[in-house]
Amino acid sequence: MTPSPPSRSRTPHRVVALVLPPQPAFPLASASEVFGGPGPAGTERYAFGICAERPGPVGTGAGYDMLVASGLDALERADTVLVPGWGPPAGHEVPPAAVAAVRRAHARGARVVGLCAGSFVLAAAGLLDGRRAATHWARAAELASRFPRVRVDPAVLYVDHGDVATSAGGAAAVDLCLHLVSADQGAAHATRIARRMVTPPHREGCQLQYAEPPAAGPVADSLAPLLDWLGERLDQPVAVADMAARARVSPRTLTRRFTEQLGISPGRWLLDRRIAATRALLEETDLPVETIAHRVGLSSAVNLRRRFHEALRTTPAAYRRAFRAEGAGAGRPETGG
Repeated sequence: MTPSPPSRSRTPHRVVALVLPPQPAFPLASASEVFGGPGPAGTERYAFGICAERPGPVGTGAGYDMLVASGLDALERADTVLVPGWGPPAGHEVPPAAVAAVRRAHARGARVVGLCAGSFVLAAAGLLDGRRAATHWARAAELASRFPRVRVDPAVLYVDHGDVATSAGGAAAVDLCLHLVSADQGAAHATRIARRMVTPPHREGCQLQYAEPPAAGPVADSLAPLLDWLGERLDQPVAVADMAARARVSPRTLTRRFTEQLGISPGRWLLDRRIAATRALLEETDLPVETIAHRVGLSSAVNLRRRFHEALRTTPAAYRRAFRAEGAGAGRPETGG
């Protein structure tokens, strides 16, 4: 990932959510909390609003109505268009006016994001043709059947193509929204929002671990205590054998648990945490790269630069230049959560 030069404009990034009855409540609440909540340290980097095809009362899947003041013309002024879910049962068609409005917004350069089953709206607009896309695991087969040109990935938490992004169900909406904030404003800003929400700034793994199992079975031991222990020791060399000893299992068993619960290896998880810590230090401090390397357990500036470039396709110096200013922007690669 190569960050583009930071924006000097103090105009907030406009995020508009298109609500469609019956509107699923959770993905809309997730988006509004990330993009519409109080900014860290009083900063206002996003302006969040909602619109509907027909302004007025809009029913939700939670049994209450909400009053929406803006119509589809609000999407014409949006930098990011969000579709936070799609509530009707299988077989219902997306309203043509909503499809056309989403397509127009994308054509003029707005980023379009489908949360959970909001991916159906993006697919109906043709924005996912030939592309990987995520949706709730329970509706993945339906999405693939109705839109065969979409490469539905039922496992990932989210997929980001830069101009178009989709998430899996439930809390994966938070994952994608925080990922977008990190791409827009930097990892440190996203982390501050996550801290306010009392949620991890980034989750590894895939949504298949949450899907209904075909048969009852034992619940895997939680890795949470080990992950907390590792998070406090990023500046120290930790091998897989050390992790296994801490968890009181064999290295082979530990690797299997990481794969089952998080979708990645123990070493990959630890490296991702070191890279995340590096990003925050580059954004928020003037520490030399050598010092940062030792603080995050990457041993040397040479090793840090190599690992950082492998992960983000840019150098620490270029990343720091891009994200030291407010309102920084970044190119967004396709990525699985």
